[in-house]
Amino acid sequence: MIPYGKQDINQADISSVIDVLQSDFLTQGPQVPLFEKKLVDYCGVDYGVAVNSATSALHIACLSLGLEKGDWLWTSPNSFVASANCALYCGAKIDFVDIDIQTYNLSAIELEKKLIQAKQEDKLPKVVITVHFAGQSCNMRKIHALSQEYGFNIIEDASHAIGGQYLEKPIGGCQYSDITVFSFHPVKIITTAEGGLATTNSKELAEKMRLFRSHGISRDKSLMTRDPDGAWYYQQVGLGFNYRMTEMQAALGISQMHRLDEFVSKRHILQERYDLLLSSLPIIGPYQDRDSYSALHLYPIQIDLNKVRKNREQIFNFLVENDVGVNVHYIPIHTQPYYLQFGFSKGDFPNSESYYSRSISIPLFHNMEVEQQDKVVDILRKALR
Repeated sequence: MIPYGKQDINQADISSVIDVLQSDFLTQGPQVPLFEKKLVDYCGVDYGVAVNSATSALHIACLSLGLEKGDWLWTSPNSFVASANCALYCGAKIDFVDIDIQTYNLSAIELEKKLIQAKQEDKLPKVVITVHFAGQSCNMRKIHALSQEYGFNIIEDASHAIGGQYLEKPIGGCQYSDITVFSFHPVKIITTAEGGLATTNSKELAEKMRLFRSHGISRDKSLMTRDPDGAWYYQQVGLGFNYRMTEMQAALGISQMHRLDEFVSKRHILQERYDLLLSSLPIIGPYQDRDSYSALHLYPIQIDLNKVRKNREQIFNFLVENDVGVNVHYIPIHTQPYYLQFGFSKGDFPNSESYYSRSISIPLFHNMEVEQQDKVVDILRKALR
């Protein structure tokens, strides 16, 4: 089976983890801050806070921005549920903004329309989470301008996008946002097995996120209510969680970072080859905006169902039966049974629903062989015949 995505682990990665296993620290040691520094330097940002998953990073990002009961958070329906669940963790209310029909990202045009209406109804969002779907940045310059006009904070969900660029600068630099969140799940660009990291240029937000990731506990004297009893002393100054990253995860991440640009470059070579090989088939390939250099986490295609005699499910099953691992990204969040209780229904966000009804993510990973790619194209061609 050719997977739709997979990690690439080499001997240097394995050795880095073994070194940690043979060291004095397995949890809180030197590797986590070193990994944070690697990401900070790469993105050209001031602060990085590593955690055990991107979901945890989204949660503490929302908390650090003061999202709470009565507030609104808006995000894209075309994402994994974590992008919306983080609002509910904080007791906030959730709404969605439909996607751009070319990039499949949250549409800046639809966002502006919704903001105009929300201002009239006094329901403006406190936070907007932009999701850089498949590794391509949203139109952050326009969205940031709207945030200045309407007064909301921005979190970039860049779970797909480490190694990508927007306007020739690394995604994660937070030029147009308060916080950016990365994921290091095994199918992402680089992996720490599980893990996430939040970047920001705000010292205040970074300090809050560090507290939230570790039970609200601090050894910083400036945050304490009295002088410490001794070198062992700490205080719980807030309510936090156990969202910490381990030393083993961080060591793997540091090793993987050495090959990040190579990974993304290989994906671009594969993407260009897909574009050529699939050009004659009844599909719509992923669009690449000129302002964005995508990390290419996914290669999503849309089937032109008017030109084939099979439905999407039949095509999907044919691919799987012939050892081509495929997936669908994503089932629109507002159509999930849990979210229907909030008043959402099918038809609310037609662009997202139309995209979902025709989409399949075909295999793309940086150690994919040309022969594997040829097989994917051949089986897909047969499936569409």
